[in-house]
Parts: sequence; C-alpha cells; structure tokens
Amino acid sequence: MEETNNKKLKKIIIEIIIIGIVIGFVICFVIAYNNIKATNNQVNAVISDTSNNTTSIKTTTANSKNLNITSGGNYDLSGEYESITVNTSEEVTLNLNEVTITNSNGPAINIEKAKNVTIVLSGTNKITASATEDLDGAIYSKADLVLSGTGSIEIKSNYDGIVSKDTLVVKSGTYIINSDDDGIRGKDYVEISNGSFTINAGGDGIKSSNDEDTSLGYVTITGGTFNITAKSDGIQGITKATITGGTFNIVAEEGIEATYVKINDGTINIEASDDGINASQKANIGTPTVEINDGNITIKMGQGDTDGIDSNGNIYINGGTINITANSPFDYDGIAQKNGGTLLVNGTETNTITNQMMGGGMKGGMPGQMNPNGNMQKGGMQINANQGRR
Repeated sequence: MEETNNKKLKKIIIEIIIIGIVIGFVICFVIAYNNIKATNNQVNAVISDTSNNTTSIKTTTANSKNLNITSGGNYDLSGEYESITVNTSEEVTLNLNEVTITNSNGPAINIEKAKNVTIVLSGTNKITASATEDLDGAIYSKADLVLSGTGSIEIKSNYDGIVSKDTLVVKSGTYIINSDDDGIRGKDYVEISNGSFTINAGGDGIKSSNDEDTSLGYVTITGGTFNITAKSDGIQGITKATITGGTFNIVAEEGIEATYVKINDGTINIEASDDGINASQKANIGTPTVEINDGNITIKMGQGDTDGIDSNGNIYINGGTINITANSPFDYDGIAQKNGGTLLVNGTETNTITNQMMGGGMKGGMPGQMNPNGNMQKGGMQINANQGRR
C-alpha cells in the first residue's frame, strides 16, 4: 500500500512539474512577443553599407517609435512610427515600405540636416502630422529633397503637406495630400517629371517660394497627373511656372500663377474664381508674360470680376488649343499676340484677343482687338497697349 501511495505521489509531482514547465513556457512566450512588438521599429529599420551587408540600426532604443538617423546610408523602413528625424552631414535614402507615421507634436519626417535626402515609396504609406509654425510640413526638410518610387503616400497635415526649404524634386510615386495650407512647397524650386497627385489644400496646391534670388523660385512640370483643389493658387511660381506635359484638373481661386507662365504642352483644365492663368509681377525678372506654345487648355471662370487669362504685361499664343468660357476671357496691360493655335471664346472660334481692362481701368469696358502693329484698337481710336501699365 505504501509503495502504491509513493507511486501516486511521484506521479502528482511529475504532473505539477510538467504544468509548471508549460506555464513558464507560456509566460516566456508572452514576454518575448511583447519585446518583439516593442522593438518592431528597430528590427524593421536597417541600413545597408557599401559592401551590401545589413546591420541593425543603432540610433534607436529598444522601445522607441521615434527614429533618429545620425549617419548616411540607405534605410529600409516599415511598420509604425511616431516620428523620423534625420540629422547628418551625409546623404540619406529612406525606403518607405508600408510605413505609418503619426505625430501629434510636429512633422512626421523631419530632416534637420543632410547633404541631400531621397524618399523612395513602396507599397502604401500613411502620414498624419500636427506640424508647427516653424516646422510647417508633415514632411519637412532643410536639405535638398527627392521623392520617387512605385508606391504611394497619403499625407494629412494641419499646415503644409511636403516642404523643402531648399530644392524639391519629384520623379514618380502616388501622392494623396490633404493639408490646411500648401500641398507641396519647395523654396528654391519644385521640379516634377512624373507621378500621380491628388491635392486638397487650404492654401496653394504646388508652389515655390524663393523671392530673394531671381534665378530660383520656379515650378517646372514635365509630366504626371494632377487633381488639385486649392483655396488659393493651384500652381504658383515666384519667378516662372513652366508646364511641358501632364494632365491637370485644377479647381482654385487662381489656376496657374507666376511672373512668367509658359505652357509648352499638356492637357490643362482649370476652374477658377479669380484668374484662370495669371502673370503678375512677383519677381523682378522682366515683364509679366503668359506664353502658350502648345497643349490643350480649357478654362472655365466663375461669375463676377474674373479673367480667363490675366497678364500685368504680355500674352503670346503661339500654338495649342485654348478654350475659354468667361465674361472676361483676357485682361492684359502690354502686348497680346496670337501667332498660331486655335482659340475658342465662349464656344466661338476667334483670332482676336480682346482686352477686358487696359492699364488698370474699369472692368466691363468696350472690348478691343489687336491691329497688325500689336496695338489695341477700339473703334476708330488706336491705343498703344504698352501705355498705362498697372
């Protein structure tokens, strides 16, 4: 009997030990899982050196979602973050692949310093940021910034969407931007060669802002698809805005504005409440001018004190098809010449560039036309179009 009891006791002890081992294994598994989850951002952030070896990044702590990059290289990022900061004197490439960044206290990506930074998009990426007055973009860069890739990024910002305080170049990618102020803003220039853009901006859609150097402050677009809704300008350059391709659907107060607006090609649809295309003296680079060489341009203006094409200087139409629906299709203070192309005004083809306002005079005046000498003629009276500039 005693032997039987001992066997039963041993069996119970063994069962208790097994249960303890199982419980301990479960506890260890849970702890390990939580540690892996806590360090997920560190594991998913890697840097590739010149020998193509890969090592874990060393600038983040094990439980941090705030990634600080302090050396150059190619960083492959995925997962969730609160912020990504770059501060180095070297070149940096950020490869974003299924990244989500949410920052309630500043930019989602803050490039404080770098030789230049390239952001490459893969998969679907999302950024939400409460930027500040000083750091006023969801993506904010003090260095030259290049964006490319086959992926997409969705940006929500209480200030601007993408900001570079230097140059901003977009080569490809899909961009969905909802911003309380500007959508895309570069200081020295913005150059876009391809990509898909859906921008809903409380300020300007795309702009450059350098008003100190007359060789800069321009926007150049050579391709891409653009759906822009803006409370101010759809596209604005301080010096020049040049379009040489792409498809544009712009709903804004003013569609395209710069000191010199040059359209070489593209399909451009503008609905505006002030001016469709506007050349105004925003920089001291010469006479404000609208030059259209080719493209398919449709402008629909709202009622009231609005102009389809407005220039504080000259208008040159050399080619393309321009279709304007407006009470005031043209307003200019200098020379207006139609040297080619097809011009339709309120559904009727014409070779005449009428002028709604001369020299800052009263709107709604008598329409005129250009004579062969390039001067405005109203009835039997000839008016030099260079007189009375605003």
